[in-house]
This record gives sequence, C-alpha cells and structure tokens, in this order.
Amino acid sequence: MRRFLALLLLVPALLAPAILVAQQQTSLSGRWVFSADFYGTPIVYKMELQQQGDKLTGNLGGDKLEGTLTGSALKFFAKDPNGGWEDVKATVQGDTMTGTAIFADNDDPEHHQATYQFTAKLVPQRRAGAPQHHEFTPTVFYRQFSPFNKPVLTVWPGDSIHTTTVDAGGTDEKGVTRVLGGNPETGPFYIETAAPGDTLAVHFTRIRLNRDYAISDDGIVERALNSDTAVKAKDLFKNVRWHLDMQRGVATSEKPGDHLKQYSVPLRPMLGCVATASSLSQAPPSTGDSGGFGGNMDFNEIVEGVTVYLPVIAPGALLYVGDGHAAQGDGELNGNALETSMDVEFTVDVIPGKSIFSPRVESATHFITMGLSGSLDDAFRRATQDMFTWLTEKYALTPSEVAQVLGTSAEYKISEVADRNAGIVLMIKKERLQALQPAPVK
Repeated sequence: MRRFLALLLLVPALLAPAILVAQQQTSLSGRWVFSADFYGTPIVYKMELQQQGDKLTGNLGGDKLEGTLTGSALKFFAKDPNGGWEDVKATVQGDTMTGTAIFADNDDPEHHQATYQFTAKLVPQRRAGAPQHHEFTPTVFYRQFSPFNKPVLTVWPGDSIHTTTVDAGGTDEKGVTRVLGGNPETGPFYIETAAPGDTLAVHFTRIRLNRDYAISDDGIVERALNSDTAVKAKDLFKNVRWHLDMQRGVATSEKPGDHLKQYSVPLRPMLGCVATASSLSQAPPSTGDSGGFGGNMDFNEIVEGVTVYLPVIAPGALLYVGDGHAAQGDGELNGNALETSMDVEFTVDVIPGKSIFSPRVESATHFITMGLSGSLDDAFRRATQDMFTWLTEKYALTPSEVAQVLGTSAEYKISEVADRNAGIVLMIKKERLQALQPAPVK
C-alpha cells in the first residue's frame, strides 16, 4: 500500500515535464493582437503567425516576418517593403506573449530605432455550439466611445442581447434621470474573436418605444440657415414635449401652436448612436460625435430589421448603442429628434479579416454607405467612395461598371447636419443588383 501511494505521489512530478512540453508545443498559428507600449500609449497591430515545427512565418502589421520558437522563447524579424523593420523577442505562455520589440523607421532605419515593451494575445477561435441570449439591465452609461471603458458584458459571435437605452438627456423609461445628458450610451459590449481589421455586424431585431413621451425643440440648426432665416429663428430652441401614442402609431405635440393642433407624425423608432470603440492611441470621441467608428450618426434608417456594419478598431470591438428617437426627419434639423428611451435587441457577428473604413447599413431593400465629415461635400465623396469599394468587392465590378451602376441607381440622402460632422448616405436598391453575380469567395 505504501509503495502504491508513493507511486501516486510521483505521478504529478513525472507528468509535469510532459505537460510543460505539451504547453510549449501548442501551435502559435493564428491571428494575434500585438499591443506595443509607446511611452505609455498602446499602439495595436494585427499579427498573423504560421508555425511549422520551430519555424515561424507570417506578418506584423503587414510586414513579412520570419522567426523561430525554442521552448517558450520566441524571436522574429519583420521587414517593411520601404526599408523599416521590427526585431522582436518574447516569452510565450499559453495564448499570451510578452517581450520587447525594436522598431526601425522607414526613412532612416540605421539611426531611427526605438525599443518598446509589448504584449500579444492570440485571438480565440469562434465558439462551437448554439448561440446564447443575454438579458442585460444597464446600471452605468458612458459619454465617450472609449476603448478604455470597462465592458459591461462579454459575448460571442452569434449571441443576442436584449437591453434598454436612456434618452439623449440621460432619462430612462420611467422618467428617472440616470446620468448626465449628451447621448449617454448602453455598453460597451465586448465581442470575443473581434480583432482590429475585422468588421462587426450588428443586426437589430428589436427597436421599440418603452415610454409615452419624447423631448425635442423648435430650433433649426445653424448649418441649415441663411442670414435672413437666422434672424427670424433667433429666439427658437425652446423645448417641445411630444406625446407618443403607441396604439395609433403617431406622435403629437403636447402643447401645439394654433396651426399645429391637428399635426401628427408617424412613429418610426430608430437609434441615433451605434458605435465601436475608437483607437487606443487617440483621445476618445464624445458620444455627440461621429466618424469611421460610427457614433452619433443620427441616420433615420437605423430601425428595427437593419444590419449595421462597423470597423473593429479596438480588441473586442466594444459596441455602444443609444440615443433613441421616436421619429426624425432627414438631417435631424432641430438639433434634437423626438428623443426618448428605447427597448433594444440585437445579434452580433464578426467578419474576420474584412476591413471597412466607414459605417455601412443593410436593410431588406437597400445597401447603404455612410459618409461622415466636416462638410457635406466631403461626406458626399466618402459615401460615394465606400459604395464604389463595396460594389467592387461584392460583385467584382470594373470601375466602368461601378460608374454605370452608380449613375443609374444611386439615391442620396442627407442623414445628419446637427453635429460637428455632416452626414450623407448613398442607397442602392437591392433589386437593381439582382442580376449581378457575386464575386468569388477568396
């Protein structure tokens, strides 16, 4: 018996080297998120590794690399086509590597070199099994689309989330002010497998009203006024409270002027804000702002049933939703739409390795690209450029063919004029494209 017990005690010690070897021999092949510490600011790169025995190949931020793995010690050298390079040494433990990287500048690699600490994490494979549904009750709301805000929930591609949002002033469905106004957001939601350079797809299965009033105003934003109209509108921007009649499906002013006593507008709930987090190396934008990450887009076609595509900029994507509107005309001309809280449900998915640079929207009837910029001219160009790219990628069209499709099928709308960035969207009916063959899958 004693001899048997002694053998049992020896088993862990005998197995330990084998376990260590197994851990060390775990393949490093796959996608990694490489985060270098540039004087206290994280700079994130995509890294792809292929391991064959002790040999490593792949790329770091697009720079071709070659290296070796000896036990847990890794080293590789990456070359930039323009003359720069990265010399990396690290220790690998499971799905994490830590070490130092020497970066040499393209212009003068011999003299412009700097050494930085870094950490890299292996991007997990998509989870097997059935997607999960999450009921999430928010207790904190954020006023920046920041990558540094703590995720409120971690989910996987295919999962769905049911939650609520407060209105632009920070008031919830019960009329209780929960947070300072300025489009406070629900989230961020961390999506596993989402890495910089991917695309996040957010399919909204529910965008519903959850209270019977909305707040707006009677102003007209400065961008829309000439000097004569500006004088006439100088005393505007007083609050207007609207009653939301969900049975009849209309909104009416609670204190209408003499000429608007019979005026009503159809309810069409939408979300003004859908965003992924901004870059870790930049100052986080406020929730009143918009850009390539999405944000305060105020596009009145982000309604129940659509899918919004956003670039993944920070690890995990970090999805924010908020700024519900019971109804809104094109451009959000008052500066506020019919601002209200909202009941929201959506499903998330990740398209790995697919990079986009501006938000896109897909409805049952249209493909939509969104241009957001400081001027309507620039927003017009951005929307057109992105639709040019989308059609080229989706259908392998030539530039001439894209031009013919745009010239005969493009529908432009002004989506946003109320904030720093103006918005113009380009919409193309799907039925116009039914005869086109999709590009071969690469």
